[in-house]
Amino acid sequence: MHHRLERVLPYQPDQLFKLVGEVEAYPRFIPWIVRLRTWNRRHGGEGVTLFDAEAEVRFSIVHERFATRVRLDAPRQTIDVDLIAGPFRRLKNKWVFRPHPDGCALVFEIDFEFKSRLLRTLLAANFHRATTKLVDCFEARAKELYGAQP
Repeated sequence: MHHRLERVLPYQPDQLFKLVGEVEAYPRFIPWIVRLRTWNRRHGGEGVTLFDAEAEVRFSIVHERFATRVRLDAPRQTIDVDLIAGPFRRLKNKWVFRPHPDGCALVFEIDFEFKSRLLRTLLAANFHRATTKLVDCFEARAKELYGAQP
């Protein structure tokens, strides 16, 4: 499954890059992430930070854990996430933050496939809604941290 969502938000790209890059805070504002831990934080070049993260998620009857490798590229204002382990055959997602006259043009792309046919079937019907809700959570968090913007 592949999905791309674009949204213009009234914040600066560096504010949203920082917000999305602070993955340890996700359980505070994304309701289905019940636990998240990071490890192996390292320098990956000029302005680039790499680390691994494990998330425990709960959607209705689904309770899973998965691990990813995260690449924060501050000069390019991008965040890339690749699968290490979990219930997926594949998982890649990318965040891009670009200046826009009204603040920031945010692009969220995700491409994944569950190993389990049951999980694929359960999520397929709600996939678009789930990705929209995820970006909504970040927008609400930005409003909480940076205030409502004109």
